[in-house]
Amino acid sequence: MSNLAYDAASTGHGPGDPASETEVAAMAELRPVPRISIQAFCETEAVAASIERAGNDRRMAKAHLKLHLGGIATAVEFYQSAQTPNLIIVESREEPKQLIATLAQLAEVCDPSSKVVVIGHYNDVWLYRELIRFGISEYVVAPISMADVLSVISSIFVDPAAEPLGRSVAFIGAKGGVGSSTLAHNVGWAVSSLFSSEVVVADLDLAFGTANINFDQDPAQGIAEAVFSPERIDEVYLDRLLTQCAERLSLLAAPSMLDRTYDFDADAFAQIIDIAQRSAPFLVLDVPHVWSGWSKSVLMQADDVVITATPELANLRNTKNLIDTLKKLRPNDGPPRLIINQAGVPKRPEISAEDFSEPLGIEPVAVIPFDAALFGNAANNGRMLGETDAGHAVVRMVEEIAHVLTGRAEIKSRKKPGISDLIARLKLRK
Repeated sequence: MSNLAYDAASTGHGPGDPASETEVAAMAELRPVPRISIQAFCETEAVAASIERAGNDRRMAKAHLKLHLGGIATAVEFYQSAQTPNLIIVESREEPKQLIATLAQLAEVCDPSSKVVVIGHYNDVWLYRELIRFGISEYVVAPISMADVLSVISSIFVDPAAEPLGRSVAFIGAKGGVGSSTLAHNVGWAVSSLFSSEVVVADLDLAFGTANINFDQDPAQGIAEAVFSPERIDEVYLDRLLTQCAERLSLLAAPSMLDRTYDFDADAFAQIIDIAQRSAPFLVLDVPHVWSGWSKSVLMQADDVVITATPELANLRNTKNLIDTLKKLRPNDGPPRLIINQAGVPKRPEISAEDFSEPLGIEPVAVIPFDAALFGNAANNGRMLGETDAGHAVVRMVEEIAHVLTGRAEIKSRKKPGISDLIARLKLRK
């Protein structure tokens, strides 16, 4: 990633600092930057800090950024003996006419294929026109934010005519057996049926995945063929591996067999996810309860992360650890979503939803009551909850989760109603 020769903490905004709500909103629609090389030459620490923070964003994971202190003169000297990268970002405090002259010196040592972005300190229309005529890709007036940096890079290297990427949502349980996979599958089904939207569910638990059982499928091929043959992966090949589970829902099933070990590199699923996102507007990633290089990478790169937990102490500890780690891995994204599942198990001591969420600082998307009959019947019959009992209160909660994850609704406040209220609603329905 980036290489910085100054103390970012002195600027008040270090590379690991969380983004503001405004920055998170501004970057929500930005697509990942392709595998390019970028070198930046900065005269001020404020601009350098914004570029450094942008370089640590998940959307820049494929790009290689190197940051230098010093302006255009430093760049000119550097490229006397070095090859120019795909993109050069230079900051200059020079007045307009002097800036044009200095850039002419940079042009003499630059490869014609390299793009150049200039960050200046003069808001001058004449200067902007001259720079564009000179062949500069973009001129930005300081001060700039991290979102500005990412937006400029994306505007140059991301094809606006390309098909939009689907939204990826990774589901992971705070512990095994908390129902994360069941909720992932049912939310995917709800999105496809409620909004008539194409959905792909990818079961990443190759050894013990349950998506094929939950959807009552027995496909001959699935995600194993993709992950073990990355050189064959394209949209046509992926389409052959998908199993149609409903009118608008496809499954990339796990083999759920132990005939081989499933040890993967950190980026093993990256290409599969990229292609799947181009195949459907909503991608559900069912991530098993493991902590490895590849699971960490999947959670870091997903557009949204949903943590499912039951109201117990070990779940609270694990959820806190996951949230804290994800905030560091994804400083420019909103916090992960939280679902409290299996609430109200008879005779089991539990932590209340309010006491569970308070130390996490996250309002749950849903608090789902324990209902052995509903979940058991659905699982044993290979059917979704909505197919088992469309009018059930839990089905309505799953539909609310689908609305929130697709951006069609906000999380409802649950300061007053708690688990007991939800259980009471269930009893009234019965």
